[in-house]
Amino acid sequence: MTFTEIADRVWLARLPWFDVNVTVVGGERGLAVVDTHGSTRAGRALVDEVRRLAGSAAGATGDVVAVVNTHWHVDHTFGNEAFREAWPAVPVHAHEDARRELAEGADAAQQRYADDRADPHRADVLATRVVLPDQTFSSARVLDLGDRALELLHPGRGHTAGDLVLRVPDADVLVAGDLVEESGPPSFGEDSWPMDWPLALDIVLGVTTSATVVVPGHGALVDRDFVEEQRNAIGILAETVRDLASRGVPVGQALEAADDWPWPREHLGAAVERAYAQLPRSQKRLPLI
Repeated sequence: MTFTEIADRVWLARLPWFDVNVTVVGGERGLAVVDTHGSTRAGRALVDEVRRLAGSAAGATGDVVAVVNTHWHVDHTFGNEAFREAWPAVPVHAHEDARRELAEGADAAQQRYADDRADPHRADVLATRVVLPDQTFSSARVLDLGDRALELLHPGRGHTAGDLVLRVPDADVLVAGDLVEESGPPSFGEDSWPMDWPLALDIVLGVTTSATVVVPGHGALVDRDFVEEQRNAIGILAETVRDLASRGVPVGQALEAADDWPWPREHLGAAVERAYAQLPRSQKRLPLI
């Protein structure tokens, strides 16, 4: 685990488990950590690395004064306990829906690991005590690090209902969470919102420039052009579903009924099901006989 400075007092670690990104931002008041990895044990290793960073990197002095969860999923929140162990009073920030989703979904997420005895991280995830965010917001929030302000923005539903992005305006860095993924196609889970996702990315694009460094939830750094391409691909998926549903194609036949999906069909089962479920009845016809 190694942090690399990607902009002025902004450090990134790309971690092997989940290929997930963790970002640290430094300011006069201390450090803000964006996402905490997938278990308390993994979070403790992350805490150790943050402390090493604070002891060695210019501009990384001070304690962790804020933790931010970009959304509720295990790989971004289950390390929260480790940061509370290290800094008991540290606030954990998230969108209000992310807190709700974590509260409602943590048990089922841990049960999936309990059922998978072959997973090498099973014991660590099951030993984790889930710590919910205690500082939530609905639309936007500013975190004061003294000589710089961090902007938290909820652009709308996409990867989950409670996605947020974090903007470091003076460094022109945007931490996008899983609204943007570089290491593979976007992750359309059973809690995703494919019909809303393009609109959320329109908001993200609106707060970026051609020079913005974008940190995806997983994978290598990207730029605004990459975000726009991913937005357009998700938009094609959404409009393809809208067209199929308006012509009476049932959800079970949708994947085979179209040839222009932006990603392989085997990746899109949940995406198509979720998209159909989102459409109002007025945009669906009775299945064709």
